[in-house]
Parts: sequence; structure tokens; C-alpha cells
Amino acid sequence: MLGLGHGQCVLMPYTLQLGPQDRRALPFGGRGGRVEAEPGGEQVIDRDQPAPAQCPAPHCMQKVGDRRCRAHAGASNRPAVRDRPSGMSHPSPGPSLTPPTWPHCGHGSAPEDPVGCRGIHVPGNTACLAHLADSDRDTYLAGLTPGTDIDHRGTPFTEPLLSALLDSLRAPATQHPILGNARFESATFTGDARFDSATFTGKAVFESAIFEGKAVFDSAIFEREAWFGSVTFTGEAWFGSVTFTGEAWFGSVTFTGEAWFGLVTFTRNAVFDSATFELDAAFESATFEWAAWFDSVTFARNAVFGSATFRLDAVFESATFMGDAWFDSATFMGDAWFESATFERDAGFESVTFERDAEFESVLFERAAGLGPLACAGRVRLSGAVFGGPVTLLLAARRVECRRTRWSATAELRLRYATVDFAHAVFEYPLTIAAEPSPFVLADGQPVPDGLLGGAPDARVRMVSLRGVDAAHLVLADVDLSACLFAGTVHLDQLRLEGACSFDTAPSRTTWHHGHPVRFTPRRTLAEEHHWRAGRPEAIPGWNVAVFSAGHVGPAQLAPVYRALRKSFEDSKNEPGAADFYYGEMEMRRHDREGTTRTERGLLHGYWALSGYGLRASRALYWLAATMLATVLLLMGFGIAQDSPKQEATGTVPAGGGKVTFEIDKADPQNPKGDRFNGERFEKALNVTLNSVVFRSSGQDLTTTGTYIEMTSRLTEPILLGLAVLAIRNRVKR
Repeated sequence: MLGLGHGQCVLMPYTLQLGPQDRRALPFGGRGGRVEAEPGGEQVIDRDQPAPAQCPAPHCMQKVGDRRCRAHAGASNRPAVRDRPSGMSHPSPGPSLTPPTWPHCGHGSAPEDPVGCRGIHVPGNTACLAHLADSDRDTYLAGLTPGTDIDHRGTPFTEPLLSALLDSLRAPATQHPILGNARFESATFTGDARFDSATFTGKAVFESAIFEGKAVFDSAIFEREAWFGSVTFTGEAWFGSVTFTGEAWFGSVTFTGEAWFGLVTFTRNAVFDSATFELDAAFESATFEWAAWFDSVTFARNAVFGSATFRLDAVFESATFMGDAWFDSATFMGDAWFESATFERDAGFESVTFERDAEFESVLFERAAGLGPLACAGRVRLSGAVFGGPVTLLLAARRVECRRTRWSATAELRLRYATVDFAHAVFEYPLTIAAEPSPFVLADGQPVPDGLLGGAPDARVRMVSLRGVDAAHLVLADVDLSACLFAGTVHLDQLRLEGACSFDTAPSRTTWHHGHPVRFTPRRTLAEEHHWRAGRPEAIPGWNVAVFSAGHVGPAQLAPVYRALRKSFEDSKNEPGAADFYYGEMEMRRHDREGTTRTERGLLHGYWALSGYGLRASRALYWLAATMLATVLLLMGFGIAQDSPKQEATGTVPAGGGKVTFEIDKADPQNPKGDRFNGERFEKALNVTLNSVVFRSSGQDLTTTGTYIEMTSRLTEPILLGLAVLAIRNRVKR
């Protein structure tokens, strides 16, 4: 059986061939590998041979490099782990009435325990080492030499008996025990079990053993596999400065007392799946050269991994940290997996370095006050995580994903370098996302190194999605929103933007399209408008194409978004900023063929063409100047009379004298003849035009045509002047 954790599949003797695409998941550094069967049912890995992309077991479709398959290995991206030696199994609770598979001692058998002592026979005897006659025991021990293989499965050891056994195996030069293949499955150690400074040159098997006192393995060396699966440590377990050259298997182990693994070196896989630490567990300054498996582990008290080094993947999936969890100054050189883990108290990740991805999906942080400051060269994935209390996140990472993350109290995210995906996040209290301009600083004043992010163009924070978020309590400070997707955001009008929050802009250069120039005036725009315009058949260069999964959003959906952002800017007394979003709203209404009628679109086209919706003063002034010029030319050509008509008074003197009545009349202005475009006529036309701009009559004598020209100019030119004044006011008012 290939020992891949829970969900194992049985393998016949077979050679696995890994292609280049599958080597990444293995702990061999990508060289490929071969899994073969040895006599006795053991599986070994030959790291020098190439190996298959698919598990050969019947009905198992597991790809060896498949990162996410759980049916095969029970955990994501689980590297291959050597199989247990034959005869190993997890013990069932309570005394078993089934005799062991090895020839056992049977001492002390009784009706309630017909099996008796389960210790294996000492070679050449019919009793275990514990129940062997003194003379036979002395003879056996005297025959042992350093490096001898020993087999004491099921044997009950007292402290003196274990000391006598180890004394027989001590090297004369160092006085340290040297053991070959050592089998202690299901053995019981009463009192202290001291294996400190021992060297296991063969396989060390303690599967299902029970340590009733202190277990001391300090400075021990395991040159091959070390199997501690399902062991129970009733007292303290000391593994300080131990070197595990082969696989180290601690699956389903129970540590009732404190467990100390400080300064340990795991050269191959370290497996602690489903282990239980009832008191403090310390892995300070430990080194994991290959993958470290802590999935489904329970830490009932404090878990300390300070300054630990994980050179390949570290898996803490579904782990439960009931006390404080300290990973301060740890280094994760591979992916770090904390999916579905539970942190019931503080989660200390100060000055932690993640050289690849940090996976915190669906993690429950019940009372964690903070996360970080930390640096991650890849992604920090917090999607689906739940924060139960007030929390501050200090993250320097290339990407931070908080999709469907839930905050149950106030929160502050201070970020550097990060591209943030906040889609469908849920929070009921104020939440702030702010860019941190300077490196994070620890409590002692030391800066957190983020040199592994040195390749990033700058330390800006870029938001890529707020879709599905209720922004009523959201504050963004100094965040780049040029690529942010806003469609679907709720209460966007209550979003608060502080500091220098930037948006994308319309392309500013002039482009020729179908024979005529096209130019967009500079303004703040949304990423979705870029995507929509870039996807149109008549699109011009400069609009950004939609990225994958951005979705299709058109003018009907964007108009309310622009309207909400405009209101947000107006509520913050930023009228010039609001003007750009008003322009965007009107643009979307003008192009919306679903919710805008043809008549309304016609009016909007006119409003846009004349003054840019009352926001482009230059456009209104251009039309005003053009209208005035046209008025002057028309008046010079047709409106100014040839000569100013003179008044004539006519009357009749009564024959008998008396009062004379005069009638004063004025001849109708005559249409011009001859030279119409001269200085005198220009001056008169300009006078009429300027008076029309301010809605006054010039008093000039005009022809009938000139009268209608003046009436038209007195209607249009004041409107254009008003639009220009309105545009200037919208740009400068606060």
C-alpha cells in the first residue's frame, strides 16, 4: 500500500513514470521518481528514475502531479510518502482480544484477556524481553552490538529494562546507542524512555506504542524512516535537535504532555496528519527540507513554529489551533496551505516570509487581532475566510484574494504591492483598505523585509473587483481603481474614497476613424467602460480590452454605477471629481439603446455636442465663437441696411390757419447693394452680435432678414455662453 494518508489506494508492484508536467508536485525537486515494491510489501522511492502521470491502481484516476485531488491522497498536492512497513495498523480503542500477527509471549493471560502479553519472542526463546528469565536476558543483551537489528514489538518496557537494552547498543567511542532496524510497534514504555543521542541506522518503527512517562529523543539521528504513527505520549515528548534523514511519520499521534521539536531537521517528508497536541507544541527553528503535513492536526494549547523553515509545501489544512499559533519569522519556500483551518485565538504571522502562495481559504479566525505584517511573493488567498473579531491585516503580497471573505467586526487592511480581489466580500462594520507607502515596521522598530517583492513595478495597491460588495461601510485610501470592476456593487454611493484614489482615463490622443478625427477628452473612467468600448466594432485604439472573467457589462448597467460614484464624490464635497462621473453617466445614457428613448438620445447627443453635457467649457465657447462669426457674416451680407433711412415729416396747413399736424415716417431699410463686406458694415454687425450675446438689442437698422438673424442669435448665443459659464463653474467649485 502506498502511504499517502487518508483515502489510500492499494498498489500492486508497479513502476510509476512521471512526465515533466507532473514532477512539480513531488518532493524530489522535479527530477521524477519511481515507486517500486520491495519484498515484504514495502514501497520505496527511487529518485533517480523518471516516473507515470497517473496512479496505476484499478479505478484510480489520480494524477501524481494533481494538486487538488482529495479522493486519492486525502489532501491537496500531497507528495508521495513511503508506505508503512508490513504489519502496521492503527490500534482500535480498548484491549483487543485479537492476538498480534507475530509470535507473542502470552504471559499473564486470563479469561478477560486471553491473549496476555503481546511482546514478540526474543530470538531463540518463547518469551518477550520483559518476561525472559534473567539469565536468558543477560545472554541476549550480551550478544548485542552497536548497529544490531532489534525487534521488540508489543514488549512492555520499564525504565531499567530499556536502559539495559540501550546500554548494550552503545558505541564504545561515544557511549551513544546505535540501533539498526528497530521495531517497537505496540510496545509500552513505563517511566522515562530515553533515546537521546541515539542513532537509528535502519528503520525505526514505534507505531501504536505507548509512552507513559517522559519520551526523550533529543539529538537523536534517524538515518532511515521513522514511524511514530498512532503513538500515545502520555508525558512530555522531547525531540529537540533531532535529525530525520528519512520519512518521519507522526500521523494520528497523541501528545498528552508538552511536545518539543525545536531545532529539528526533517530531511524528507514530515507527516503529522490527524495528530493531537493536548499541551504546548513547539517547532521553533525547525527545518523541513521536504513537505510538511499537519492537516487535521489539533493543537489544544499553544503551537509555536517561530523561525521555522519550510523548504517545500507546508500543509495545515483543517488544522485546529485552540491556543495561540505563532509562526513569527518563519519562512515558507513552497506553498503554505491553511485551508479550512481554525484559529480560536491569536494567529501570529509577524515577519513571516512566503516565497510562493499562502492559502488561507475558508479559514476561521475567531479572535485573531491581526495577521502580519508578512511578505508573500505570490498570492495570499483569504477567500471564504471568516474573521470573528476586530482585526488588522498587514500584507505585502503580489495578490490578495478576499472573495466571499466575511468580517464580523471592524477591520483594517494595510497593503503593499498587492492586487486585491474583493468580490462578494461581506462586512457589517467599517472596513478600511489602505495602501502603505513605507515598509511595515515591527513593534521593536525593525522593518519587515519585503525584498522578495523587489521585482514589482511599485508598491501601489490595485483593486480589481468590488462586485457583489455592500460598500456602505467601506473606505478606500490611496488605492488604484483603474482596473476595478464596480458593476453589481451595492450602496456604491456610500463608498468613501480617501487620499489619492485613482481611476483609469479615456485615451487622449486623436485617432482617425473612417476619414474623420476622433478624440476623447481626458476624464476618469471605469474599467468596465474600457472593456465595453474596446469590444465595439468601431472601437479605436487606447481602450483596454476586458480580461478573462470580467463579464459583459453595457451602458445600461454602467449608468447607475457612474451615478452612484458621482453621488459619493458630491457627498464628500468633491464637485470637480463628481463631474467626471456625471459625464460618464450621461455617456452611458446616450449610448443606451435599452433604457433611453430615441428622443432622449437625440437631446443627449445635442447636449454632448454643444457643451459636453455642460462640462466642457471649451466646446461651448467654440460653438459660441462659431455662432457669433456666422451671425456677423450673415448680418454683413443680408442684415445691415444699405443706408440708414431718414425720418420724414409731412403735414397739411389748413386754409384758414390753425393747428398743423405732422406725420413722421421712416422708409423701410433697403437690402444692401454693391460692396457688403467692408469695415463699416463689419462694425455694425459686430455691435449687433455682441449685444445679442448678452440678450440686448443693438438698435441698428436691419433688413427683414437681419431682424430674424438677430432674433436667432439672441436666442442661441446667450445659451451657449451660459453653458460655458456652467462648465467652468462645475470644474472649479468645491
